[in-house]
Amino acid sequence: MDPLILCIALACGLLLKQAGQPPLIGYLAAGFVLHLMGVSSGELIAFVADAGVTLLLFTIGLKLNVRDLVMPQVWAVTIGHMVLIVPVMALLLFLGGSSIDGLPAIDTPTLWAIAFGLSFSSTVFAVKIFEDKGESAALFAIIAIGILIIQDLIAVLFLTASSGKMPSPYALLLLLLIPARPLIVRLLKMCGHGELLALAGFALAFGAGGLFTELSLKADLGALLAGVLLSNTPQSREIAKTLLGFKDLLLVGFFLSIGLNGLPSFEMLLMALILAAFVWIKPLLYFFLFVSAKLRARTAFLSSLALFNYSEFGLIVVALLVNEGWLASEWLVMMAVALSFSYLIASPFNNNAHVLYSRYSNVLKRFQREGRLEHETPADIGDASVMVLGMGRVGSGVYEYLQPRCEGSLVGIEESASKARQLRERGFNVIRADGNDGDFWRHLSLHNIDLIMVSLTNHNENKAVVDLIRETQYQGKIAVVARFADELEELRNMGCIAFNLYAEAGHGFAEHVLSQLPTYSAHAPEFK
Repeated sequence: MDPLILCIALACGLLLKQAGQPPLIGYLAAGFVLHLMGVSSGELIAFVADAGVTLLLFTIGLKLNVRDLVMPQVWAVTIGHMVLIVPVMALLLFLGGSSIDGLPAIDTPTLWAIAFGLSFSSTVFAVKIFEDKGESAALFAIIAIGILIIQDLIAVLFLTASSGKMPSPYALLLLLLIPARPLIVRLLKMCGHGELLALAGFALAFGAGGLFTELSLKADLGALLAGVLLSNTPQSREIAKTLLGFKDLLLVGFFLSIGLNGLPSFEMLLMALILAAFVWIKPLLYFFLFVSAKLRARTAFLSSLALFNYSEFGLIVVALLVNEGWLASEWLVMMAVALSFSYLIASPFNNNAHVLYSRYSNVLKRFQREGRLEHETPADIGDASVMVLGMGRVGSGVYEYLQPRCEGSLVGIEESASKARQLRERGFNVIRADGNDGDFWRHLSLHNIDLIMVSLTNHNENKAVVDLIRETQYQGKIAVVARFADELEELRNMGCIAFNLYAEAGHGFAEHVLSQLPTYSAHAPEFK
């Protein structure tokens, strides 16, 4: 790829990141800048764009948990929202297209197809928001991502049906991949944890795409189903993490290719602004659908904010319409600009989601239903005196060490339902709750708690939890893990006992090994 393209994409992405916005908007802007400089979208950029979408769908499939999708709060809300929002978007497009002179004409079926594309929310945006905050296991994140996965499945099926090709009779042989799953999993185990595993992920994603293409099916559907085939295996999470950087990098090509299609005219810019101005309808509908499905106001609010934008899949749908000759390419540019504006609107809301909920919780709670889902009932920690918050590898290790020393007065808090269930099966006293939930802390009585140990995955999340605990007037000790020296200092300034996980790991390792040597003495550390 031309180094000029890479440098401009980097500069625009960095500029938007420094402004507190998603770098994806910068890549779209980079495409417009390159178009102004006379650069055209070549075969390489088109290939990179297609590869990015393929890996996106493959990694989505890897994370698919069917149990999450069958929740009524996921599938019913997805369908209900789509039924409500598509006519609204169609009306908005019709009114805008009729009142703004100079926009390319569209027929009624195409108008409904664009409205269908606008009904989706961005998977890339939501996943990135949750990963950056360390909230991927929270209930509101699971619900939002579940809705996005169902939307992605609907979009891929739409793209497949829109190709106009009848599947090959040999497509039925794809069912043989299901019994072949154990063999594929064994192959992945043989790959280990290095570059072979990444190569295997690429081979499965693009191999499945190529196989589906040969059978007159959509390659994107093949990549998605290949991921689904491997989901919930020990290797699926590792492959998803390994391919994350590749996927994000290749998706740069997709957004660059949109910008390279041309600059928006004044009329297109005006239409994009109108669409962006009405994007607030989407989270509003989601919120009322969620509370109608008996979710708490907090869960409904945070899930809705994550869906507060238009989707890159909307661009893919419009790109298909353009490629098939049903729509002028100007509409693709306009949709790209509307997507960018929706990101600009949604980012500050999501970055301050917990602050906004705390500020307006009394108003939002008025819309809650009386009935409450089982996993949304208030937590009860009993008469515990020590709390471990975050039961990942570090938290679980802390719990195991303290368990024989606390004589039943120990409780663990974990936001992932599946992990909490697994730990309870191992005999741990673990409650499923979200440490970032101010309502959780306000409900608890902490007067019996002498020590709270916080070991969440994200430093900002740890700090936010400490602030919430302090708001309860808790007088006991708070201990928090840190990974870097600046984090350690920051936590100490907050009055916490801070532990540098990386710096102390070597000390802990050495102490453990020496304690296992028969001639080692803690008072006279000499051994033969």
